[in-house]
Amino acid sequence: MKATKFLKFLVITIFVFLIIIFSVVSYNIDYKMYDLKADQNLYSQNLWEINTDSLSEKLLSMMTLEEKIDQMYGEKMYKSIPKFFGNFILKQKFPHIYAGRNKRLNIPPWVLSDGPRGARVLNKNISSVTTFPVAMARAASWNTLLEYKVHDVISKEMRANKTNYAATPCINLLRHPGWGRAQETYGEDPWLLGEFGIAAVKGIEKNNVMACPKHFALNSIENSRWVIDVSINERALREVYLPHFKKVIQKGKPASIMSAYNKVRGKYSGSNHELLTKILRNDWGFKGFVSTDWMYGIYDGIEAINAGLNVEMPWQDEYSYNIIKKGINDNHINLNQIDSLVLTTLKTRLKFAYSYDSIKYDEKLILNASHIDLARTVAEESMVLIKNEDILPFEISKNIKVGVIGDLANLENTGDMGSSNSSSPYVITPFQGIKNLFDNINTDVFLDDGNNLDETIKLAKKLDQIILVVGYTYEDEGEYVMSRGQMLKSAEAKELVGIKGIGGDRESLKLNKKDEKLIKAISKVNKNIVVVYVGGSAINMNNWIDDVPAVLFSWYSGMEGGNALASIIYGLVNPSGKLPFTIAKNDSDYPYFNPYTDKINYGYYHGYTLFEKFNKKIAYPFGYGLSYSSFKIDNFRLSEDNTDKNIIKFKVDIKNISKVYGKEVVQLYVGFENSQIDRPLKLLRDFKKVSLNPGEEKTLLFKIEKNDLSYYNEIEKKWMTENIKYNFYVGNSSENNSLIKYKEGIDI
Repeated sequence: MKATKFLKFLVITIFVFLIIIFSVVSYNIDYKMYDLKADQNLYSQNLWEINTDSLSEKLLSMMTLEEKIDQMYGEKMYKSIPKFFGNFILKQKFPHIYAGRNKRLNIPPWVLSDGPRGARVLNKNISSVTTFPVAMARAASWNTLLEYKVHDVISKEMRANKTNYAATPCINLLRHPGWGRAQETYGEDPWLLGEFGIAAVKGIEKNNVMACPKHFALNSIENSRWVIDVSINERALREVYLPHFKKVIQKGKPASIMSAYNKVRGKYSGSNHELLTKILRNDWGFKGFVSTDWMYGIYDGIEAINAGLNVEMPWQDEYSYNIIKKGINDNHINLNQIDSLVLTTLKTRLKFAYSYDSIKYDEKLILNASHIDLARTVAEESMVLIKNEDILPFEISKNIKVGVIGDLANLENTGDMGSSNSSSPYVITPFQGIKNLFDNINTDVFLDDGNNLDETIKLAKKLDQIILVVGYTYEDEGEYVMSRGQMLKSAEAKELVGIKGIGGDRESLKLNKKDEKLIKAISKVNKNIVVVYVGGSAINMNNWIDDVPAVLFSWYSGMEGGNALASIIYGLVNPSGKLPFTIAKNDSDYPYFNPYTDKINYGYYHGYTLFEKFNKKIAYPFGYGLSYSSFKIDNFRLSEDNTDKNIIKFKVDIKNISKVYGKEVVQLYVGFENSQIDRPLKLLRDFKKVSLNPGEEKTLLFKIEKNDLSYYNEIEKKWMTENIKYNFYVGNSSENNSLIKYKEGIDI
């Protein structure tokens, strides 16, 4: 027995050693960069005038079986593994993985780059790109036009980096705030997720980059992502966890979609026929191709082919020649299935390889001044003012003492270091941002990390203004990388087995003890304080919220975050962000969440629908955020133009009744109080962000499609609309006290 264990240890050691050697060699190899666009010299007509559907069919007819299989994976394992780990470990870069290149048939390859907050894959001449606030922050802006612009920039910089396939946006629903990758998505509400997802897809594909929304589907726990099996009833699946995917597919029309790691009802997502064929293609009409998440995406190549999975990434494993040939010979799959999967991929990606480019995507595009300006604007619009007892904005004065305190006060902290990471040339920290603001003013700006509490308290007593920065880093939350074996052991044990890796899910929603201790101690000696929270999701503030007069959520705010923070705190910019999730009063009221589990049930209620339905106390509602302005919302009415029987139109007036220019987010909800079946009390169905000068008044138009009032009937297996009176509400958060109800219910 001991000899067997030793032999196993020896084999693993040798394997790891060889990987390291190959990785080091790979690091030093100058890999050839392939062109991702078709060669114009091979054609007598303009590329964009070629019928790529017909061309795809012709190319498929000319392929051998081996060449068809070559279209079904990224690269061969012996090439990509050392290249991948060599770049990732030694350069902290993701390499170019070339998928689908066929030299004989002149088919150009495609290359994936992650990009939730900036281009992830960099070419050999580029070391940094524009880095934006994380997706959760951008969701807090409630500004889909900004999200479109962000992805326009990201996709431009992807093209300049010789990539053309964006593994973004992440549109998984935030079921619980402890989820480690919460920062990569757009919050708890399917409607908000869908609207932002559409904006992202359109911004990406504007520059002939293929968008790939992810992770399809039900991926909302990180530490068990490779092994967890999610059970769910059909209504919860269709009404809660899939509508944003459906909307993005049907209205955004992305080129691709990425399957999730987890199982759904016993089947891994990448081999799940119900998800990939029945729902995605048959029900929704998806015409693009499906690729796996990277590594551990599928475990049975034949099952994945039967499910409708087009491409295995990043390397060939389960889609090997031997497995597929044997599957055909054993009649478990047939050649027509292979042809269909390959043709779908070709028809989709060749449209991009043969497309017209209106600009030249060269390296000069990267870090363009307008891109950096946008990063700052997005950071400013995303920050959410949670509490303000007439203390903010701070006054910009000479001869005062300002303190920026905390471990994170001068830390370059842009979020997760996994696949969503983005390399920027600099990061403006909170301290640097405040210091920049006072550059030409005779004011002392002090930095204190808070590690010596007694000294920090002495300093705090002398300060006129305190900015206390608390929260998390990539070590606390983010993508979780651990061996699948250890992940499985922890999941089965329902607790961590072994040593926890970096990032992952948060097991506590409270700040770390040092941060809470700092807040308590400093607030006792100086009340002129604002607590700035850095992180990707909701936190529990119960222990200290009553001790401080002001709290600002700054999120992971990108390369220009510190400058944006200074502008908000000192009133150069009026905060206009709104929470894209609900913050519970009691953590136990969130849905059940254990980072280490192999089985879980996702229920019908979560977020504001859960808290309202079961009358749970909340700390701060979905859609909430303060401003330095005051707004009056009234005259909620039906629009004069309601001739379309399938759409209901409303109007509402909003006026800035303060002396400060500002922006407000007005939200429209539909109420289901009269429903004869179990439904949420209300759901978000439209929103508008509007800017108003002091005293200015505007009229906003809202639209609701009647189909968006429907529910999924599990018995009939179709969407149905109840014949009841629906209520409609408008306001600046989901909290009932902030909403105006339309005078009477409307029959549908």
